[in-house]
Amino acid sequence: MPAVRYIVSDIDKSVAFYRDMLSFAVDMHVPQQFAALSREGLTLYVNRPGAGSAGLAGGNPEPGGWNRFQVVTENLDDTIADLRGKGAAFRGDVAEGPGGRQILLLDPSGNVVELFQHAER
Repeated sequence: MPAVRYIVSDIDKSVAFYRDMLSFAVDMHVPQQFAALSREGLTLYVNRPGAGSAGLAGGNPEPGGWNRFQVVTENLDDTIADLRGKGAAFRGDVAEGPGGRQILLLDPSGNVVELFQHAER
């Protein structure tokens, strides 16, 4: 199963964000240390800096950046409106290209999730 790891500032806020905003299942949650979440064949691990080996790997990991995983939606505009209604924050505006449309959703630690709608064919 594909997996992504994000370094986050607050495990509990991150678990609530991914569970409530993007419908991830919470598979494991060690408050303020680590969580494992899953959605549609993707496992997302979130670690606090300094917690466990993943929170130490590479030196001093920090949240944020441009790396991201993609969540495909059938109607990007409705998804954005729903998330904004729940208080979600975004990096930039909707971008459009030949393959589709996307916007970058920010988790509570500033990590990016790409919301993507395929172009009509």
